[in-house]
Amino acid sequence: MTYQDSEILILQQMTVSATGQPVADCQALAASGSHRRYYRLVMADHSTLIGAFNDDVSENIAFFTFTRFFEEKGLSVPHLIAVHDDKKHYLQSDLGNTTLYEFLCKNRVGASLSQAVKDYYEQVVRALPAFQLSGQDHFDFSVSYPRHSFDRQSMQWDLNYFKYYFLKLANVPFNEQKLEDDYQALMDYLLSAPSDYFLYRDFQSRNIMVKDDKVFFIDYQGGRKGALQYDIASLLYDAKADLPEDFRTHLLNLYLDTLAQNIEVDREAFVSYFHGFVLIRILQAMGAYGYRGYFERKTHFLQSVPYAVRNLEQLLDKMQLPIELPELTSALRSLIASDPVKPYQPSQTLTVVVQSFSFKKGLPNDPSGNGGGFVFDCRALPNPGREKEFALNTGRDECVIQYLEKYPEVADFKNHVNGLVDAAVTNYLERHFNHLMVSFGCTGGQHRSVYFAEQTARHLRERFPDIIVQLHHTVHPSK
Repeated sequence: MTYQDSEILILQQMTVSATGQPVADCQALAASGSHRRYYRLVMADHSTLIGAFNDDVSENIAFFTFTRFFEEKGLSVPHLIAVHDDKKHYLQSDLGNTTLYEFLCKNRVGASLSQAVKDYYEQVVRALPAFQLSGQDHFDFSVSYPRHSFDRQSMQWDLNYFKYYFLKLANVPFNEQKLEDDYQALMDYLLSAPSDYFLYRDFQSRNIMVKDDKVFFIDYQGGRKGALQYDIASLLYDAKADLPEDFRTHLLNLYLDTLAQNIEVDREAFVSYFHGFVLIRILQAMGAYGYRGYFERKTHFLQSVPYAVRNLEQLLDKMQLPIELPELTSALRSLIASDPVKPYQPSQTLTVVVQSFSFKKGLPNDPSGNGGGFVFDCRALPNPGREKEFALNTGRDECVIQYLEKYPEVADFKNHVNGLVDAAVTNYLERHFNHLMVSFGCTGGQHRSVYFAEQTARHLRERFPDIIVQLHHTVHPSK
């Protein structure tokens, strides 16, 4: 038995104990940036929950403690259903598959955001103060992981991450001692901000789920004590979300209005600190991009760099701090003008076009002119089109999805498809290609091909968050 089989067995046993139902299916979810492993457990009545395994017990204890506290406060977090005695396996409610970032990508045209996107972001900023202010209400910071607070040590780690894994690897010139002097001045200033609040730490669009017209919050196990400004800075300057500047201003004002309903707010002082926390948050993110992109050679992480650089440029043009940071500012200006980030402009991002089609109507065209890609024939799989009850449905409908997913050969086909497409996408990213087609055909282009196009598009968005995935159904575009 492999370690993964053992994990699944324990999670299935926990599910039976918690729900009284047998587990009909267990689906491994796409890996994220963490080392945790997640599974969707499907019960006999088709209800679902999420099983998780993480061998870092200290991190888990922080998650369990925070989740129970937030639930008691009525905040929108996953419901913690069961925790194994080893504190490494646990069950939580299923919040679906759509992150705020994914919803944003599907509902924007350039800088123009749909009203639904704006509404969700407004929900988020109205909810944030409740999380932060809970830190003053007998919150147990003793379990915070890996630090009790966003203190000087935490800031030093982030700033050095940027220095060693971005500035140096990108060959941006700077005087190390003068840069360290600026680092100390920046930390001294940020540490003077009031900080008796809960700091979420990674408050960004990929850690917010959208379900049933509501937003839910996940991945707060790295939370600690800190200043109010850090989390709203993380959300508004989330690099790939690339929010328009006027919308950022609107959201910041809405956040401050909501905060002022609960505590006294000096807006001028808040905004000054806010700019400083935006700066350190951008630098931390760029250190992560540099480590993954320059050092680990996972070049698709570098595709986020142009967005972060643009954020830096906008910030430097308006930032007003009561301290001088001459060496850091000079290095950042050099970075903005430097060549290392130019090959990774957003226009060079890989676009994967996923589509369904009917073999009766012929193979789909490739408007890119590149040719190649994948064409998968789904006609050897069980056909819902032969069942009268599905005549008016498509592969997007739950009844068709359930019909297909009860067949093992459908799961095998999906796994083989994902393996082939993932390998191609990884290779294309390394070679800086910008277009790939993945097409699924069946007899009528209504059920099997639509199902696999939907599933593959979702998989790619989760597995490769920095690529653009375009989904088209050539026969049933409105369904």
